[in-house]
Amino acid sequence: MKILAISDNVLPQMEDADNLRRVYGAAEVVISCGDLPAAYVEYITSTLNVPLFYVRGNHDTQYTNEHPGGINLHGRMVRFKDMTLAGLEGSIDYNRGPIQYSESQMLFQVLGMAPRIVLRRLFAQQRLDIMVTHSPPRDIHDLPDRAHRGFKAFHTMLRLFQPRYMLHGHVDTHDSRRRWRSVFAGVDVININPVKFLDL
Repeated sequence: MKILAISDNVLPQMEDADNLRRVYGAAEVVISCGDLPAAYVEYITSTLNVPLFYVRGNHDTQYTNEHPGGINLHGRMVRFKDMTLAGLEGSIDYNRGPIQYSESQMLFQVLGMAPRIVLRRLFAQQRLDIMVTHSPPRDIHDLPDRAHRGFKAFHTMLRLFQPRYMLHGHVDTHDSRRRWRSVFAGVDVININPVKFLDL
């Protein structure tokens, strides 16, 4: 499945319809890992005329049920083109914002999703293919400052859910020396910020 994955940074070339169709016209789906204006996400998905799956970032307080449209993956499992997707929104709590979570709150959400994901893998033979989050796991692509630290709870999530891929944003990758792809517990962890075109 060809995925246009976006997060965090608005890029002028992504607001050019001709460029979008030329470079990303083969995309079958858009996945947003958050912290993007709803209008920007809507423009990309409507121009490419493909479905949208997303999680909210810690700055996405303006999102509504109608905007940016698509399917909010937070706390959900969804089947699309024979692949299973799930998601968890937000960042570590650093200033008590509305889409920020403590480690214990995020672990509670991970454990709340576990029965559905584990049972589906055991009894329906449907493995979780793509886990979509805003934040990275702790010590994988994250930064030392409080606002950009990853969740330790995601280590538990990756070991327990065993997705094929984890897509996240939140941490800029402008420095080409920074790693944007790693493997943890057999899971391919990909920082897609600001844009990655993936064939998974």
